[in-house]
Amino acid sequence: MLEDSDGGYDPRGAARELWGCRNQEVILSGPAETGKTYACLQKLHALCIRYPGIQCAMVRKTRKSMTGSVLQTYERKVIRGGVRPYGGSHVEWYDYDNGSRIYVGGMDNPDKILSSERDVIYVNQAEELTLDDWEKLLTRATGRAGNMPYSQMLGDCNPWGPSHWILKRAQAGALTLLESRHEDNPTLFTSEGEMTEQGVRTMAVLDTLTGIQYQRLRRGKWVSAEGIIYDSWDRAIHVIDPIPLPDVWTRYRVIDFGYTNPFVCLWFAQDKDGRLYLYRELYQTGLLVEDAAKEINRLTGSENIRATICDHDAEDRATLERYGIPTIPAKKDVKMGIQAVQTRLRKAGDGKPRLYVLSDCLVEPDKKLLEAKQPTCLIEEMEEYVWETAREGTADKETPRKVSDHSEDCLRYLCLYLEKAEAPIRVSLR
Repeated sequence: MLEDSDGGYDPRGAARELWGCRNQEVILSGPAETGKTYACLQKLHALCIRYPGIQCAMVRKTRKSMTGSVLQTYERKVIRGGVRPYGGSHVEWYDYDNGSRIYVGGMDNPDKILSSERDVIYVNQAEELTLDDWEKLLTRATGRAGNMPYSQMLGDCNPWGPSHWILKRAQAGALTLLESRHEDNPTLFTSEGEMTEQGVRTMAVLDTLTGIQYQRLRRGKWVSAEGIIYDSWDRAIHVIDPIPLPDVWTRYRVIDFGYTNPFVCLWFAQDKDGRLYLYRELYQTGLLVEDAAKEINRLTGSENIRATICDHDAEDRATLERYGIPTIPAKKDVKMGIQAVQTRLRKAGDGKPRLYVLSDCLVEPDKKLLEAKQPTCLIEEMEEYVWETAREGTADKETPRKVSDHSEDCLRYLCLYLEKAEAPIRVSLR
C-alpha cells in the first residue's frame, strides 16, 4: 500500500483501492463529490515523493479547462513545500526537489505530453477523452521510463452512457474501474458513516438534480438519457480536436439571450461542402447584454461574420445593434429546427456528418453552473436534450423539455436558417 508522504491523507473505500492498485490502467469512477480527483492527485503527489526523478503528466481533454479545476485543487489542497510550478499563469510543469516532474497539458495540444516516456499519466475527467486519446497516452506509459517499479495510466471520471469506451474497456478486462461513493469522502461523511455539515449541504444540492444528471452525478449510474432527442449525436464522431479554419470559410454567429439563465453566443465556420464547425462558445450567466456585446466584439476581432442570427427580444437586439452587431431574428419553429439539426448530425454520402464541435470551443466554463452541476456548453446540453414525458409516461416526441437548452436553441436557429435561407443577410462590420 502506497503511504501518504505528508501523513495527512487517509483514503477510504475505492480511493484506498486506487492507492494500492499497480495495474497498468485504472480509473476511479463515481458520482460527483466523492473525492475522486483529490484521491488521484494525492496518489500522483505521493508517487513523485516516493520515487525521486519520476516523469509524470497531468492531462485533460483541453488545457484551458484545467486551470480553475484540477490544478487549483492540486495547488491549494495537495502540494505543500518542495514543489515549484514553471510557466507562470499558464503552468507547463511542476518540479519536485527530488527531481520528479509533472507535465501539464490537454489533448488539444498533447505534444509535450507525448514527446517522451512517462512513468505515470493522470487523466482528469477521463470520460471527456476518446478511446483514441486514451490509447495515444497509453503508448507513453509503457514502463520504458523506468524510474519506478511499475508504470500506470491513472484517471478519474463521472459515469456516462452504457456504451462509453471506459465501461467497455473495463468489461473487456483491459482497465480496472473502481467505483467510489459519497461515503468515501471524509468531508461529507465521518468514518462512522455520519453525514457532516458539509455533507448535508452538498447532498442537498445533488438531490436537486433531475433526469440523467441525477442518475449519473447523484447515483453514479452508467446510463443514457431516456427519450433523448438527438440519438445520433456521438462525442467520438461530432467532437473533434482543433483544426485550422481558413479565413475564406463563411462565419456565422448565433445568440440566445439570458441573465439568470446563461447568455449564449456561438460562432460557426462553414466549409465549402456546407459543413458547420462550432469553434467558439460564450456560455455565461449574470451577463448584461451590453457587456455581452463588448465581449462578442472582443472575441470576434477582425473575423468577417456573414450573419448573426438572434433570439427575438427587440430591446436586447437594439442593444447589440448599438454595439455594431446587426442581427437577424431567428426562425423559431422548434420541430423544424430539430429536424434540421438531426439531418446535419447524420453521416452524409461521404461518411461524414455536416456538424462538428471543436473540443476547445468553450471560452470559459461558468463557475456557478459548475458548482450547481448544470451543463456549461453545447456538448453537455446535447446529451441531456430530451423529449417531454407524456401523461402515460412515454416520450411526447413533439415537445422538447425546456431545461438546459440554451446552446441547443442557438444550434436550431442556425440550422433552420441555413436550411431555409429565406432571411436577408446583414453583414456585420466586425
